[in-house]
Amino acid sequence: MDNTTCLGSLARLYGIQTAYYDVNHRRQTADPEALLLMLRALGAPVTDSRDIPAALREKRQAIWQQLTEPVHVAWDGRLNYITIRLPAGLANFPLAATLRLESGETRHYEWRDLAVVNTAEIERNKHVEKRLLLPEQLPIGYHHLNVEAGQKHAASLIIAAPTKAYDTEEVERRWGVFLPLYALRTRNSLGSGDFADLAALSKWAGQKGAGAVATLPLLPTFAGTGADPSPYNPISRRLWNEYYISIDAIPELANCSAAQQILNSSQFCKEAVALREAKLVDYPRIANLKRRLLEELCRHFFNHTNHRREEFQKFLTANPMITDYALFRAAGEKSGTSWRAWPQPLRDGTIHECDFDESSRRYHEYTQWLAQEQMAAAAEQARRSGVSLYLDLPQGAHPDGYDVWRNRNVFLQGATAGAPPDTVFTRGQDWAFLPLHPHKLREQGYDYTIACLRHHLKYAGILRIDHMMGFHRLFCIPQGMSPDKGVYLRYPAEELYAILTLESCRHRAIIVGEDLGMVPSYVRPTMKRHGLNRMYILHYELAGRPQKRPPPIPRNTAASLNTHDMPPFAALWDGSEIAERRKLGLLDAKDTATEQKRLVIIKAALTDYLHRHGWLNERSDNTRDILKACLYFLSASPARLVLVNLEDMWGEKRPQNVPGIGREKYPSWRRRSRYSLEEFCRMPEVNEVLQELNGLRSGNISGKVIR
Repeated sequence: MDNTTCLGSLARLYGIQTAYYDVNHRRQTADPEALLLMLRALGAPVTDSRDIPAALREKRQAIWQQLTEPVHVAWDGRLNYITIRLPAGLANFPLAATLRLESGETRHYEWRDLAVVNTAEIERNKHVEKRLLLPEQLPIGYHHLNVEAGQKHAASLIIAAPTKAYDTEEVERRWGVFLPLYALRTRNSLGSGDFADLAALSKWAGQKGAGAVATLPLLPTFAGTGADPSPYNPISRRLWNEYYISIDAIPELANCSAAQQILNSSQFCKEAVALREAKLVDYPRIANLKRRLLEELCRHFFNHTNHRREEFQKFLTANPMITDYALFRAAGEKSGTSWRAWPQPLRDGTIHECDFDESSRRYHEYTQWLAQEQMAAAAEQARRSGVSLYLDLPQGAHPDGYDVWRNRNVFLQGATAGAPPDTVFTRGQDWAFLPLHPHKLREQGYDYTIACLRHHLKYAGILRIDHMMGFHRLFCIPQGMSPDKGVYLRYPAEELYAILTLESCRHRAIIVGEDLGMVPSYVRPTMKRHGLNRMYILHYELAGRPQKRPPPIPRNTAASLNTHDMPPFAALWDGSEIAERRKLGLLDAKDTATEQKRLVIIKAALTDYLHRHGWLNERSDNTRDILKACLYFLSASPARLVLVNLEDMWGEKRPQNVPGIGREKYPSWRRRSRYSLEEFCRMPEVNEVLQELNGLRSGNISGKVIR
């Protein structure tokens, strides 16, 4: 076997694809150097090509020397079989196993004279393969199996999961509104929305008949000058962002004279007015202003005995990670550098008293408690209003953040996640976050994955999983290489789906998978098989078939006109988004002309369709008429959920995010809503559309349902 063949075989054993088909359906073969770097990142003992044959032998040996896999899935509690691999010398030994159920109950099993189903000669040593069958159906949950054969033993996690994610018993046709929380304006917020504003939005939406309020991830991010404000690059996926704390809702404020003094000062009032009038969110300025108040409230809290101290201690006891996170943040603030530049042993997770300031540690414990309280209050207000919070779980975490520092063994060092080249990003995209290590995740029993899901599902009635394709494979870019040299890394999809369906059913939460972009043919059937809802984005569907009618909208769908990564409807319809892309350097003159021609075709086809089916009374080109017709088309469909981007209601033209563009070119994740909640809730153009939409969704307005 030559070195090239060996490299391909080794890559596949580690789950790396050696080729993929691009957006134009052309086969792209992986660069050998990229494969070598990815193998090294995954832990393969390779420095250069000379190490490949030995590494291949070692990997094959490791596979056959492993008594059984670290994780097994029992769909609906039924485990088909467990594969056991043994040296031939142990082939006749009886096999014993102990199963510890999640409930604590223990069961014991023993097998004798099991047939050999496969054999292999590995480095002149014969190995055999057998299959164990458990004689009973397992209860839904996470169980632990210990298997013994002679002197060999192994532990496995068994995920006994329902085949399908949670689904309501009755047929629902809900609708909801979308607005990023940072963009939401109210008369009391300090230049950005907060948890109290989220509660207020939910209350208003519920009064209009909405069943969901959607926003972008609410996880902690770095807010300092020059920091990346993207909600998809969080410090942690298991905590809430203290940036969204509402100062007015903090109980300590009533008795804290120092904080009240700041609030009533002319300097603070002047600063607050400036932030409220700004068109862009100034994260560092807002964070600094809030921190002054929160530090005073924190000092007051710890200097005065009150009944809330007991609640605080209970919170820390129940959530030990909070103190660890607070120590991490305090150490980072004292050092002023990323944890990657910290000295040993601090960098490896051991923090001593000299490494942080106690006041900083207390501050982060206190603010995480407040964030948890206020998030819980927002969720409760939504529940009372008949609204589900539609939360968003991002794919990755910030390389300098807490999750990577504390759990770096489950993150893939030496590579970042991204996307392969396409028609817009011809060199590919580097998303700058570290991929999860698929093999280490399995070995650790998916503790990190489960914790991230539970954190969101505690309050989410609907959870959107960012980049659903990542359950199957993720495009990884080896350190030092350009995105066009990236390769796909496979993930244990069955195990990830099992965890998702199990947690979804336990928390009674509907799951939506973001399935936009380059979607392998097997992804959507798998999503459907496991009861996940896909996304139907009219903008996206029209772009893919400009001369045709919009494709049918299935029931298992969250439908909308656009997403936060796309231009608002008004910019799409009048073509201004094409000019904006040209200005940003995303299109050249030829591409601009092509896009303009495509837009003419799309508009003609869509207008004709909407008119013929009664959603548009006249063949109007008026943007608002077309907007309403499109929303009514979505609303009359059997889609489980229709989301309305509130900014479309008043004709916003600038997107919240332009992917792949630096902060110096476009202020992604910083644009505030043009109107405040108090303003848009009284706007006739908003209320009229939502009333019609509510009637169509609830069946109170007669009209056909598009199927």
